[in-house]
Amino acid sequence: MQLTEITCETLRGVLPKRRPDSHKGDYGRALLICGGVGYSGAAFFAAEAAVRSGAGLVYLGVPSDIYTISAVKCNEAMPFPLPSDDKGRLSCNASGEILERLKKCDVCLLGPGLGRSEGVSHIVSQVIKNCRVPLIIDADGINAVSENINILDEAACPIILTPHEGEFSRLGGSLYLGREQSASLFARNHKCTLVLKGHGTVIAFEDGSVLRNTTGNPGMAKGGSGDVLAGILTALIGQGISIRKACAAAVWLHGRAGDISKASLGEYSMTPTDLIYALPKAFRELSAD
Repeated sequence: MQLTEITCETLRGVLPKRRPDSHKGDYGRALLICGGVGYSGAAFFAAEAAVRSGAGLVYLGVPSDIYTISAVKCNEAMPFPLPSDDKGRLSCNASGEILERLKKCDVCLLGPGLGRSEGVSHIVSQVIKNCRVPLIIDADGINAVSENINILDEAACPIILTPHEGEFSRLGGSLYLGREQSASLFARNHKCTLVLKGHGTVIAFEDGSVLRNTTGNPGMAKGGSGDVLAGILTALIGQGISIRKACAAAVWLHGRAGDISKASLGEYSMTPTDLIYALPKAFRELSAD
């Protein structure tokens, strides 16, 4: 197993310079499928982080029950309603529109705040089988995959899973070899990229190589922080950065935004919203010449 630490120095040049004559279509069309009743914040965090991370266009699909809330909260991202079940989660009927919209997008994020239901599991399965662009699966998307891990074998696109340790366990992963080796074994066995979140976030690839992050702090251990990371990663991949480089940059930027927030607010009072506000400074540090 080859292990490399992610630092600001190792990431130099990862963020491409923007051409003066470019337009929003040059920086990725990102499709985010997130949220449910009680979890509208997850959709907002992911979408706002994607916007802050340079995505050209961010489309946010949410259950119709929380569409109004999402439309009020999002100024730059573009929410649209999808069919809901009687508990405010996505229904099976949402899969058709999601797959249709996927045809015009460059990357997809699936999972934050969706909840667990038969409809959500159906949608996750359909997207995995039919998506043709990089697919980031987070949170409840991971929970749906854990019901049938073999669904990953039917993927027609690159898959990036972003579990915390509890979700990793539900996927069938074990940490008995340590975080790095366990993540590497899982990524090789399931032919995916695995972002194992936590202290020293680990990124494992199909070829057995592993990256370990060096930024971040305990103040980030709050609901919503993972949604911010998912949004950053979605935006970077959508802009055409390779999956390997985008994953490395996303976890570093996420942790660095946390460190910037800690410095000004302290670990106890910083929030996921503060991470989003700190992203511009983190990006400037990473893109500095």
